[in-house]
Amino acid sequence: MNVNDLPDFDAARFLDDEETIRHYLTLSFESGDPIQIQTALGDVARARGMTALARDCGISREALYRALSARGNAEFATILKVVAAMGLHLTLAAGKAAAAKKVMPKAKAAGAVKAAPAPRQPAAKRAKPRTTTSTR
Repeated sequence: MNVNDLPDFDAARFLDDEETIRHYLTLSFESGDPIQIQTALGDVARARGMTALARDCGISREALYRALSARGNAEFATILKVVAAMGLHLTLAAGKAAAAKKVMPKAKAAGAVKAAPAPRQPAAKRAKPRTTTSTR
């Protein structure tokens, strides 16, 4: 069998319940890839019915197909309309990088940090005291 003979994969065929849809969208948003997010939203829209979703968003069906395709360039406002029309909402959480950082203590955050003492110079580089000798 040739690879070109295989049917194209369509994720929308497998998005048949709300738990699967939520998990699919969560993974796509966690990827951080805008194209993957758009495509995943498009897959969910096709699974639920693009015509009804377009009507709920106030966007033409054709424009919604284009916006949510891998080659689309949906505006953020469009993404928010689609998410709301799907009955979902976006929630922000600390990312992996933020969770890995240590939290700064309150005293340091408030600017109560003591200045470190200046490093001492080695004895050879210190200024030598001036001595005066008188020859009387």
